[in-house]
Amino acid sequence: MALPAQPRSTPEADRARPRVPEQPPARTAQTLIGSVQRAMRLLETVAGHPHGATAKQLARETGLALPTAYHLLRTLVHEGYLHRDKGLFFLGEAAERLSSSGAAQKRRGTIADTLGRWRDSIGAPVYYAMYRDGEIDVLCVADAPACPAVEEWADFRETGHAHAVGQCLLSQLDEDARRDHLARHPARSLTPYTVRDGHALLRRVERVGRMEPVTERQEYALGTVCAAVPITVGTTACTVALSLPAHQADRLPSAARQLQHEVGRSAGSLALAISI
Repeated sequence: MALPAQPRSTPEADRARPRVPEQPPARTAQTLIGSVQRAMRLLETVAGHPHGATAKQLARETGLALPTAYHLLRTLVHEGYLHRDKGLFFLGEAAERLSSSGAAQKRRGTIADTLGRWRDSIGAPVYYAMYRDGEIDVLCVADAPACPAVEEWADFRETGHAHAVGQCLLSQLDEDARRDHLARHPARSLTPYTVRDGHALLRRVERVGRMEPVTERQEYALGTVCAAVPITVGTTACTVALSLPAHQADRLPSAARQLQHEVGRSAGSLALAISI
């Protein structure tokens, strides 16, 4: 018996027919690249041998066939993740850069967590800054909708004479470094309360006692008062600071003392996180 003829497809029929979306190949999301897995196992195993390991030893410990291990090891050496010396394999510069990057991220996380606790305890945004390569560098800010950070309307690096962060860092430098900074970033008026010139600023920071908080009131931004606590890690000048709206200026001395107390309690771990 002849089968009934199938209707011929036409462009009009094709456009009218509902389209079924293409399905991705099964288990695409779970596809793993075996060579990458094996290379990572080799890297981890080499890291466990600070005095180096041979290819045969690495193959045995990772469960890889020796030819496969040799091939991956040569590739990792070529890319700089391993280096070979007298038949032994060691971690290379590329792997060490990854390690140092991870350590830096961990340090930043430690500092950010610490600042966040202080922000919640004091009820004010908290800032961490460092003086390095001749510049003021604000590295981390912990704020919240209820206590927003000061808007950087004028570059913090160029206006260190006007804010507590900059004045605190400058107070930790020697006279030559202070003068060098002011020669590159001269004092200028930002508000009616800003210190008028570099000589006045130098006299002010010279009077700051060792490890005493530095405060400023509306010198950087109208409507804002700030305090900064010095932290010296080796020869590096650092500071942790807070800001408050001007209508809470009466809180500034007690908030500065509380911040100083918190810094003192965490000085060891904070200094370690900064210096590693």
